[in-house]
Amino acid sequence: MAKKNILVVEDNHAILDVITLILESEAFNVAGLNNGAGFIEHVKEFEPAVIIMDIMLPDFDGRVLLKELKLDPLTKHIPVLMISARYNSSNYKLDDVAADDFMAKPFNIDELMDKIYALLRKSA
Repeated sequence: MAKKNILVVEDNHAILDVITLILESEAFNVAGLNNGAGFIEHVKEFEPAVIIMDIMLPDFDGRVLLKELKLDPLTKHIPVLMISARYNSSNYKLDDVAADDFMAKPFNIDELMDKIYALLRKSA
C-alpha cells in the first residue's frame, strides 16, 4: 500500500516538527508549510490525502485558505483538520465553508491520530 501524503500548515516550528515526527512514525509522507504563501499551488503539487492547518498563520487566516481550497473543484474533496490555540470548534468556518474537523491546542497525540484516520476513512 502506498504511503498517504499529509500536508501540515503550522507557523509554530516546534508544533510542526512534532506533528511531522508523529505522522512519519505512522508511515505517512509529510510536507510542512509555516505560512499560507503558495498554499493552493503546494496542495495541487503534493496531492495530500489530509490537510492539518492552523487557523492563525502569520500571513493568512487559515479559514480564508480553507475557503479557497473548498471552492476549487480540484481540491474541494481534500479533508481538512483545523487546529488552533485561540479558537473553538464554532469558529473554524468562514462564510459557511467549514473544515471537516477541529482540534484545540494543545492536543493529545492519540486524538490527533484518531481524527486523521477517521478523515482518511471518510474520504476513501
